[in-house]
Amino acid sequence: MGAALAAISAPAPLPPGDVPLLCDEDGELSLHFSLPTIQSRMRKSEPDWLVLDYTRTMMGFLLFRPNPQRIAMIGLGGGSLAKYCLRKLPDADFTAVEISPEVIALRDEFGIPPDGPRFRVLCDDGANHVRDETVVADVLLVDGFDGEGQPAQLCGAAFYDACYARLRNGGVLAVNLCGDDPAHDSYVSRIAGSFSGKIVLVEADEGGNKIVFAGKGEERFPPPFSVLAERLRVLEPSHPVGLDDTARQILQYGQPRRAKGGRRG
Repeated sequence: MGAALAAISAPAPLPPGDVPLLCDEDGELSLHFSLPTIQSRMRKSEPDWLVLDYTRTMMGFLLFRPNPQRIAMIGLGGGSLAKYCLRKLPDADFTAVEISPEVIALRDEFGIPPDGPRFRVLCDDGANHVRDETVVADVLLVDGFDGEGQPAQLCGAAFYDACYARLRNGGVLAVNLCGDDPAHDSYVSRIAGSFSGKIVLVEADEGGNKIVFAGKGEERFPPPFSVLAERLRVLEPSHPVGLDDTARQILQYGQPRRAKGGRRG
């Protein structure tokens, strides 16, 4: 296991418990703040593949916004989602916001491309970023964690209100939550409050993560079966990330369960 690289200049460094660590094992490079929790993982033979299931689930935003022009992400980690979007959505403008200069210093280790005209990594607090009225996005991804879990400034009602304000009409928010966090239900309720109840909750297959998708605008949210089915048909060939399972969960969200032992109806 390797120690974190030296800090670069920017906001104050993280407290000792949040110093990122690298683990290089079995052809995979993983990022940790504490063991055994994994913040990010990269397969060296396929550096752009989304190894962790929750990252593939987060790409379900495409079912709501198939052709985003501007994507913003809070929390860089090993850059899995950033690299995937850069490669698979080349026409989209992508901004990643990461509070930790120590994490950003690892971007070369994870093969995160340098900044360019349509791709950039900013060292800033994500809560500050979404308060900037000049920020406009079609998709906002929230995947910000530290050694203690989800920082308070990234899960309050004011933060989710600001996320709503930054999205264009028809935009979508995707938030990665830990299913075993005692405050999980409170976070979901806050997102629902900020987005007038237009949310769906999707469970990742592994790791206990849950992804909340929330929509802004007058359009029906989630979209009806016919719309999701057509988007799935178009997207699946170029995005092999389990969108079929995500679509199924979206359609089932909020429907009553059958008697114990049965499946969702």
